[in-house]
Amino acid sequence: MFQSLYEVVVNDWGETTYVPTTLGNILLVILICLFLFGAMLFAKGKNKEKKLSVKQLSYCAVSIALGSILSMIKMIDFPTGGSATLLSMLAICLPGYWFGLGAGIMTGVAHGVLQLLMGPYVLYPTQLVVDYILAFGALGLSGLFAGQKWGLQKGYMAAILGRYVFAVLSGWIFFGMYAWEGWGALSYSLVYNGIYIFTEAAITLVILFLPPVRKGLAYLKKLACE
Repeated sequence: MFQSLYEVVVNDWGETTYVPTTLGNILLVILICLFLFGAMLFAKGKNKEKKLSVKQLSYCAVSIALGSILSMIKMIDFPTGGSATLLSMLAICLPGYWFGLGAGIMTGVAHGVLQLLMGPYVLYPTQLVVDYILAFGALGLSGLFAGQKWGLQKGYMAAILGRYVFAVLSGWIFFGMYAWEGWGALSYSLVYNGIYIFTEAAITLVILFLPPVRKGLAYLKKLACE
């Protein structure tokens, strides 16, 4: 049954990659819709009016679309996976900042499923869960500080650390064979993943602390939540 959902492809380096079939892609699209619907339900708890739920779902969907587009603009792109993009993680963190932790995690997971749909890099089934579900789902931790002063900045840092933890675990467990000469698998993963994740995070945080950006994002949150 599961073999109808993916094809096993061996690349030029002898790595086995699992690529979704047409049926697998359809299932992934359905999963994205389900996670977005779940995000809507979580967000609805903060607002009694039903019409706002549709609005919130739209904001989550736009964030995912924007994050996916920005993920294609890469400042650093490693051949064995991982890239520093143009603010794509910030776009995925916004629903958590707007609507809270549950909606943020659901949106992050939906984005991870979409990334799997757009460009899978899967060597092991368990790695798929860590890299695409847990790591991107961790971006929803931005909702931890949604109601606090500097909530987006603090939430973004929490989200980045969450994603970094899962990226390091994946690199340590599944990609240790790529460790640089003289490096252990864990130390290699800590540095490798830190380069692209914290490069993007540093650039994003500088931008987030600019007064015009703060005011603009605060106004956007007001629009999303009113």
